[in-house]
Amino acid sequence: MQRFGYHPSNLSIFQQAITHKSLRNSGDDSSNERLEFLGDAILDAVIAEYLYQRFPNEDEGYLTKIKSKVVSRKTLADIAEAMNLREIIQFHKGRSINFTSIEGNALEAIMGAIYLDGGYNAVKKSVQHHIFRKYVDLNRILEEEIDFKSKLFIWSQKKRLKLEYIVLNEENVGGIWKYTVIARVNDIHYGRGIGTSKKIAEQAASKETLELMGEI
Repeated sequence: MQRFGYHPSNLSIFQQAITHKSLRNSGDDSSNERLEFLGDAILDAVIAEYLYQRFPNEDEGYLTKIKSKVVSRKTLADIAEAMNLREIIQFHKGRSINFTSIEGNALEAIMGAIYLDGGYNAVKKSVQHHIFRKYVDLNRILEEEIDFKSKLFIWSQKKRLKLEYIVLNEENVGGIWKYTVIARVNDIHYGRGIGTSKKIAEQAASKETLELMGEI
């Protein structure tokens, strides 16, 4: 459990956490499915608390959107793959196995095992000080999820300011379009953005405007 930054007391729980249901005998309950269920709930709570503290000025909708991305099947599978959990998972090698699924499930099961063995704070420490620091690119997730144009629009509406986007230049070089857009708030030019589409350029202009306004 070194990769999780945790030293277990009850090894049997962790043995169960890495045991895939393909090894389960009839009537046996030794697979990691129940621990996966528990770990899913605990991980959800730990991530929610982390984001709540990390982004004190963001509303519930924003936090929910980011949390759903962090705890998505794909993100958990990517983390598990980076941690190389496949080498410790026990499964029936004679059956066709979807490793993407069982790695992410095993990660949740191990979180459930840590919770039972060491409590909520042990899971919190493992997630924040080991998993997040080494295996989660939160900045990339934020860049993918944040809609800067919508954020700027909402901010302008609250302030009752007029927001518009002006296309300063558009050109086609070698078959590739390049747009330069500026965001104008109450007839004052702020952020400038460049992109291969107006939408991308507007997002970049919105982001720079929000930075200039001190909103991000």
